[in-house]
Amino acid sequence: MHNKPLSKIADDLVTKRVSSVELTQYYLDRVAQHQHLNAFITVDPEFSLAQAREADRRIQQGDVATLTGVPIAHKDIFCTKGMLTTCGSRILSNFVSPYDATVIDRLNQNGAVILGKTNMDEFAMGSSNETSYYGAVKNPWDHATVPGGSSGGSAAAVAARIAPAATGTDTGGSIRQPAAFCGITGFKPSYGQVSRYGMIAFASSLDQGGPITRSAADAALLLNVIAGFDARDSTSVQQPTPDFAAGLDGDIQGLRIGLPAQFFGEGLDNSVERVVRAALGEYEKLGATLIDIDLPNSALCVPCYYVLAPSEASSNLARYDGVRYGHRASDYGDLIDMYMKTRAEGFGGEVRRRIMIGTYALSAGYYDAYYLKAQQLRRLIAQDFEQAFEKCDVIMGPTTPTTAFAIGAKSDDPIAMYLNDIYTISVNLAGLPGISIPAGWDDAGKPVGLQIIGQYFDDAHVLNVAHRLQTATDWHQRAPVGAE
Repeated sequence: MHNKPLSKIADDLVTKRVSSVELTQYYLDRVAQHQHLNAFITVDPEFSLAQAREADRRIQQGDVATLTGVPIAHKDIFCTKGMLTTCGSRILSNFVSPYDATVIDRLNQNGAVILGKTNMDEFAMGSSNETSYYGAVKNPWDHATVPGGSSGGSAAAVAARIAPAATGTDTGGSIRQPAAFCGITGFKPSYGQVSRYGMIAFASSLDQGGPITRSAADAALLLNVIAGFDARDSTSVQQPTPDFAAGLDGDIQGLRIGLPAQFFGEGLDNSVERVVRAALGEYEKLGATLIDIDLPNSALCVPCYYVLAPSEASSNLARYDGVRYGHRASDYGDLIDMYMKTRAEGFGGEVRRRIMIGTYALSAGYYDAYYLKAQQLRRLIAQDFEQAFEKCDVIMGPTTPTTAFAIGAKSDDPIAMYLNDIYTISVNLAGLPGISIPAGWDDAGKPVGLQIIGQYFDDAHVLNVAHRLQTATDWHQRAPVGAE
């Protein structure tokens, strides 16, 4: 059962070969059997099974939608009514949301079952899922390595086959990077494609929710449900939403694939490059053409991002003060002392570091030198992509410069950790759609991800290109030991 694609699971439910209660209990049992991965923060069997019973009632009455009765895991950044929503932080460790995020609401309306809330880097700040207040998540392929972050819990759950699919968020690569490390598919939609309402904010101009699945076909099914305009989100784009699953089998003969020189230079692991080049060769067999392109400002995307994202975080996280909700220090003298102690106790080291960086960058005398310059550079990065797409249809390259690294290997070196997202950050700065799909394994047997980047709101085409490779290879079907 756990090796079936979403479309097959949904068909089994509709044809009553399995009930949603049976299916949900099956996955709840698998979650319990894989607790050592630490992939979930909250699992509420009673809550999930109640939703499953309601889904079975709907199916019995013929009221069936795309994912009715299918259990979906959710990154613990999406507010979920009546369920703990922690964002991986102590400061929200007691917060039970009074409302549903739009992503959750749309899946609920579709009849999907909430399997649980997955572990994540605190406030989505991290590339390894080690900054969580609830401890590090382990990569199902090698328990001594990280699953990537910040959506590491969702990626580990899908890779270990303890969830059919999951939601994630991507601010600088936080869907694509863990998907690459865990050998699965992770899609970051165009900015504005998926509502951010009820998605706890890190950097509002960069954050975007999206699906984490085993295949591009599964991602398209999930995206069909969660995408679309939302009047409650001022950054949601009001335009027709395509059927992302309808054009998956479109021909890619003559597809022009751009290969940025900056994605294949210094810092890229040799075995990762070998695997990615081999995957690109498969595209050539399918009729695509490889074209060398240039993204001259790519090397500056990391410093640009680590001015803009912390600046927005310092503003967004000011709301966590212990007054209205969340953790509050128990021993304090006055209001200011309560603020200081609450935030010092509630936020972890990486979150405090980014708040301080952002506050500094926005302070008087430094705004023009840092924040304004970073915004100008962001425009140049976006222009690089616009010029590149005049020569090619999609851009491809490695998702990450290396495969999954050991837990603790980069914890004391923030710069080394930040550089792990060097190929993904520019996509968020430009607001483009991007996907990471399995491309094979390195010399040590660790998964390697291939990143595919498309033009603005060309999300359906990106999924089509990814799907075509997955129909010609079986990399996305392979599972880690213990999850077959």
